[in-house]
Amino acid sequence: MSAKTKRLIKKIISYSGIFFFVLAAGMLWWQLRGYSLSDIAHAILDIPLRNLIMACVACFAGYVALSLYDYLALHYVGGRVTWWKWMLAGMLGFAISNNAGHAVVSGGAIRYRLYTRWRIRGGDILKMLTISGFTYFLGASAIVVIGYFLVPREMFDNSVGLSMGLNTLFIFCAAMLLTYFAVTVIFHKKSIKIGQIKFQIPSTRMALTQTILGITDSVLAGLVLYFCMIPFVNIPFGIFIGLFVIAQTTGVFSQVPGGIGVFETVFLMALPDTIDKANIFGALLAYRIIYYVLPLIGVGGLFFIYERWLRARMKRWLNEAKEKTNEIRTKIKHIKSDIKNRK
Repeated sequence: MSAKTKRLIKKIISYSGIFFFVLAAGMLWWQLRGYSLSDIAHAILDIPLRNLIMACVACFAGYVALSLYDYLALHYVGGRVTWWKWMLAGMLGFAISNNAGHAVVSGGAIRYRLYTRWRIRGGDILKMLTISGFTYFLGASAIVVIGYFLVPREMFDNSVGLSMGLNTLFIFCAAMLLTYFAVTVIFHKKSIKIGQIKFQIPSTRMALTQTILGITDSVLAGLVLYFCMIPFVNIPFGIFIGLFVIAQTTGVFSQVPGGIGVFETVFLMALPDTIDKANIFGALLAYRIIYYVLPLIGVGGLFFIYERWLRARMKRWLNEAKEKTNEIRTKIKHIKSDIKNRK
């Protein structure tokens, strides 16, 4: 493949996010064209406080599960840091990448900043990001496969494109799961070199742990939306979580930051027309505020406090070093003075 072709492919991938965002925005407008902004605002305010509290609890548990991605990845590379460090890096990394998209760039940058400070090598950080990415897609793929059989086909009869996309997504996810587990069985204890970095093939036990952790994360994230949505629609959780992960995975593949617009479009098109779409869209907005905005503010605030504390500690160390240096210089001067007096 020529360099020109590679540049063209990179441009197509980078601009595909804009295309899908515009497409999703148009479909969203079509779905909500009969509702006003006040209808959507009332829908958010109509969510019971009890449901919002449960959604916030599920969100917190979900981000704890996300931080375990970093713990598992650290275990894979043989790195060791105290528990609060991998929790801070994991929660902050996912809070940023969930909002900004392009997880390797956005979440990876903050992890690189933190883990290099904690003496984890750059190559190991790249391995950690790779393992975390596989953990997410293993869990999401597992739920997509399960959800494919739980979600009724008639939910997507209104759109031939969505129906074909669902079938394609199912085949891709099932193939990914089977391939990953087959590789861990066939090439166990072997390694693969990509560029200058050597990746150890994970064990089947670790692959299973990754899948369970990924499923747990997706279920907890789904509960955030479920608690916001059930006041307006009666839907079994099994069908809901299958639909949720399908919408979420579609949003990830679209390259749109946070899957915004794409995620909502899949949900609104899958639900029956008899349901008040303004209420559902209000629940989706509440979900975005709770799962995306609040963690970014909360964990971002903790990171700001940590950075201020670290700077204060470094400043204190520098002052102490200066004081000791001055003391040593003073002692040297006294010694030199004593030597001159003796002469």
